Amino acid sequence: MIRIRDIDHLVLRVVDLDAMIRFYCGVLGCSVEKRQDDLGLIQLRAGHSLIDLVPVDGKLGRAGGAAPGKEGRNLDHFCFRIDPFDENAIRRHLASVGVVAGKVESRYGAQGEGPSIYISDPEGNTVELKGPPWPKP
Repeated sequence: MIRIRDIDHLVLRVVDLDAMIRFYCGVLGCSVEKRQDDLGLIQLRAGHSLIDLVPVDGKLGRAGGAAPGKEGRNLDHFCFRIDPFDENAIRRHLASVGVVAGKVESRYGAQGEGPSIYISDPEGNTVELKGPPWPKP
């Protein structure tokens, strides 16, 4: 069984990055935590979680198709923080209910860099299952 702790992060595809940063930081009190401009990814701290902003004209944003609207998605994926993160147990559970899982990769989330795996829900939404951060050396 998979135990969800909380939402780790949301990923929004955006047309006007500056306006979105002003809104989330200036209006809602978020702060820019990490920028990965080569990917087209700005991660904002939102309490214990993150809001990732992905410009639709950037490397990641182009992969999602048209700009947000009737013909394109705004939400790229959402992420649940799970505990424990036991890859073999997760794969056995998902396979037992007919869900195909991607490969485990190291990704940055609200608590730091750690293991994660992508799956799809029945409507085609991408759901990320994220484990705890890697131990510090």
